[in-house]
Amino acid sequence: MAPATTFETVTGYCWPQSVAAGESVALHLSSPRGLPVTVEVARIGAGRTVVFGEPAVPADHHATPPNAAAHGCHWPAPLTLDVDPAWQSGYYEVTLEVDLDGKRRRNHAFFVVRPASTSSAPILLALSTNTWHAYNDFGGPSLYTGNTQVSLQRPMSPGFLHKPPGHGRRVTVVGPPDPQMAGHVGYLQLNHLSAWAGSAGWPDWEQPFLAWAEANGYAVDVVTNADLEDHPDLLASGRYALYLSVGHDEYWSGPMRDTVENFIAHGGNAAFLSGNTAFWQVRLEDRPEGGGPATTMIGYKDRLAQDPVFGTDRQHELTTIWSDHLLGRPENRMTGVSFTRGGYHRIGKRVTAGAGGYTVHRTDTGCSTAPVSPTATCSAPPPPLWATSATAAPSPTATASPTPPARTALRPRSRSWPPPPLPTSPGPQPPGRPNPTSHPRSSSSPAASSVPIIPPPSSASPTATPCSAPTPHPAAAPWSRPARPTGLTAWTAVTPRSSRSPTTSCAVSAPRPDGRTAAPRRRARPQHAT
Repeated sequence: MAPATTFETVTGYCWPQSVAAGESVALHLSSPRGLPVTVEVARIGAGRTVVFGEPAVPADHHATPPNAAAHGCHWPAPLTLDVDPAWQSGYYEVTLEVDLDGKRRRNHAFFVVRPASTSSAPILLALSTNTWHAYNDFGGPSLYTGNTQVSLQRPMSPGFLHKPPGHGRRVTVVGPPDPQMAGHVGYLQLNHLSAWAGSAGWPDWEQPFLAWAEANGYAVDVVTNADLEDHPDLLASGRYALYLSVGHDEYWSGPMRDTVENFIAHGGNAAFLSGNTAFWQVRLEDRPEGGGPATTMIGYKDRLAQDPVFGTDRQHELTTIWSDHLLGRPENRMTGVSFTRGGYHRIGKRVTAGAGGYTVHRTDTGCSTAPVSPTATCSAPPPPLWATSATAAPSPTATASPTPPARTALRPRSRSWPPPPLPTSPGPQPPGRPNPTSHPRSSSSPAASSVPIIPPPSSASPTATPCSAPTPHPAAAPWSRPARPTGLTAWTAVTPRSSRSPTTSCAVSAPRPDGRTAAPRRRARPQHAT
């Protein structure tokens, strides 16, 4: 049998991948049989604006080095472009074409023009280029197939920078359920694209978002992930009102997070319209001696113990998940939510017995989902089910505690106290609590039939109010001995653990039917990282 022939096409990459007005970008090419290459450069936004064209750029054929995935291609650059100051900040598509025996073979490269200091755009979007490089399998293994480092100086595999129209372009499903992913796999095979092209790359999320934004009048400047590390002044200057992360922004370096978190801390706004955001820490290394951008991205991931910084004074740079206790810097400190315990709630060895997603607290139930300050107050929820009267007094407000108090049990110290009356229809219960009707002594209470039960309103839900103050209870009925409740006076819905912050929990105290005050009860548990 004759050996399979290699698909011949032109390939190339730009370096550096981010340039400013007045700087230069080099186009490194390998052309089949040394054919001349037609080059066209266009800015992609709401439309496609061509800024450069050359019909025949001389180029030679260069083999892909066996270690290209980790160390780059190092091909020569037959063309260098000077960035015109009139070129607007954005993503620039470089289209490469050759005529091979009457067939037009096409491929793509890219570079980004950083915003000029005179830009008036109020929004800055950083493309998820680190994630593109992590998934890119051109020239060898990616961070998903064996490598612990990947080079930024190599072409992107087919599908990462351009995709033809058709069903199944992304690994995510927004149409009818497709559990076998037949549509996506078939699309990749039909168009000869990388098997990883549905998980990362320009056409999946950022391209349609920027097209929509510009078409609707939003002015957006564009940078790469690496620019947040190399040019932190972009967000420190105070000229942007909003930072945007869009799509699949999974791989972040420590300096990147420093830049964004400092921007937020000084009053900047950030919108993370992306999933799996800041899941892995990476390092950008191998910078030229004379200065310039890093050429290699390091990511040991589950082999973190092999990372040279493991166990050293540089362990804060360890390339593991951001929620790892060895880093102590979970992603929700920046984004507000944890993908580890939200989107990945039941995957692997994370929170396999959890809710399978995020717990959403509705703002129309009296409590805000924003971080709670020490002086913030929440409105009261419905009276608890063991209230002894249908007439409730006005509720005081609950004051949030910035740090969790010691956990105090509300159970009676002696079995001589009779149990409280329990309803026959308990309504919604706190997560993890047994149904009160199944209590072995629930039918033995002498007052069970005489105490009216206040049914909760239809809006009451275990996940409706993250923190609130219970309504104080009126005096207990004349019993021979005052009743002491064994249930909760107040409870807080449990959210994915790493998405809780010490500044967002509430401690509440409630008068008991006997007139005494119960110690604060807290459902929140200490945060644990994977």
